[in-house]
Amino acid sequence: MKLALAQMLVEPGEPDRNLARAELRIKDASERGAEVILLPECLDCGWADPSARELAAEIPDGRSAQRVIAAANKHRVYVCAGIVERAGDKLFNSALLIDPGGKVLLHHRKIHELDFARELYATGDRLGAVDTPLGRIGLMICADGFAPGQVISRSLAMMGAEIILSPCAWAVPADHDNEREPYGAIWQENYGAVCDDTGVTIAGCSNVGPITSGPWQGRPCIGCSLVMGPDGELTRGSYGIDADELLLVDLRLR
Repeated sequence: MKLALAQMLVEPGEPDRNLARAELRIKDASERGAEVILLPECLDCGWADPSARELAAEIPDGRSAQRVIAAANKHRVYVCAGIVERAGDKLFNSALLIDPGGKVLLHHRKIHELDFARELYATGDRLGAVDTPLGRIGLMICADGFAPGQVISRSLAMMGAEIILSPCAWAVPADHDNEREPYGAIWQENYGAVCDDTGVTIAGCSNVGPITSGPWQGRPCIGCSLVMGPDGELTRGSYGIDADELLLVDLRLR
């Protein structure tokens, strides 16, 4: 499997600009030979951004989902994307896995959300994994990966997932010193334990850019996207608020 991680800028409250950027990353990755493209969490509205109350749309028929579905179909690739979902009077922090024909294979609603973000997002209640010609794929979102005992990622591995795709939004305090305290230990520890124990590969793709409103206003999202397998770290994205980049990695699944 050739996997691309689109560590892209997400501008809070600017879904049209963010979706246009995602479409370009999908095009670029497909032209570079990627078969699966992983995009960040809440890539349309921005993670925990209150604009979602007005801007979020339904899945799969809303604007955000339809644009990502169309891009996957146009470029004939698998796409995994984090999108804010409106379902009746609730909002969910959701993610989709879309096949090259534009079919939604998996629809996940984040389960292990941070406490303050639960004021915005309702909680998901199920997990899924699906067989594809490239391997069996499971889906989670960001903090799902450090649920107590890694219960979500371990459950996906028990469901037969060979790779777990995880849209993310990794942020640090505004005064974080990455030279003194390199970012990423929480993901290395939680991904690594599951990969070592089960043989699964886990890929987490974070956006970059500022958080401009909500409880974490002032924090930057800093990339550092990560792929880990049973043999350790396979690739890592650059750190920084401006570290917008496309990472490609060739994977050999178990």
